[in-house]
Amino acid sequence: MAVTTSPALVPATAGVDGLLVRRESPVHALPAQVKLVALLAFVVVVVATPAQAWPAFAVYAALLAGVVSLARLPFAMVARRMLVETPFVVFALLMPFVATGPRVDVLGLSVSRSGLEGGALLLTRGTLGVVAAIVLAATTAPRELLVGLGRLRLPAVLVGILGFAIRYLSIAREDLARAEVARLARGGRAGRGARLRSVASVAGSTFVRTYERGERVHRAMLARGLDGPVPALAGAAPARRDWALALALPAAALLTLAVALVVR
Repeated sequence: MAVTTSPALVPATAGVDGLLVRRESPVHALPAQVKLVALLAFVVVVVATPAQAWPAFAVYAALLAGVVSLARLPFAMVARRMLVETPFVVFALLMPFVATGPRVDVLGLSVSRSGLEGGALLLTRGTLGVVAAIVLAATTAPRELLVGLGRLRLPAVLVGILGFAIRYLSIAREDLARAEVARLARGGRAGRGARLRSVASVAGSTFVRTYERGERVHRAMLARGLDGPVPALAGAAPARRDWALALALPAAALLTLAVALVVR
């Protein structure tokens, strides 16, 4: 019997490894810790921007578009990954209708002015933060991210937990993929609905197997003499040039905010 592999199991874009998009770019070459600091600083500037400084948000979006282009990331891929913020979009769209206060007419609908401004501000800030996080995930390998968190003095226990979580999420995804191939080999339907029902039916058993595998790995580590935290991952320290390049984005955003506040 010929088995047709489900499209969901075939990578849609060459060079994509999970969330990482493998490219040769200055952004990819930066150490993870400097990218984490730059992301945090950029988000702080975006959140600190008042609602009245709308031109500043347009400049932030242009800066992020420049970073996406510098990292050689496909804009279509970034747009697809932005779907993760769909719940925030729905909440922002509902705010003008549920908020109280003075009302205004928009396209024949009576909406709250404060809700309209708050929803637009929430959507703008959230979108900028999501795109910045997408760039970080698409240009940083999971191991590099763990190394960066360790060099930023995140407790070793948390770094170890994150490392195992990343590893076992990958294993669980592979288990689900094998279950999907087995279902198709037994004559299962290839439609999206059937695939979702299959995933739902095996998700529980996959979680149990992953938990049991984790217990076996823990016992094996203890048998090999582990009696404390997981050893830290090695990584090179960033150069000044790396810090300068990474912090160029939040520095430009901060300068834009300062100009917007002065002009206002």
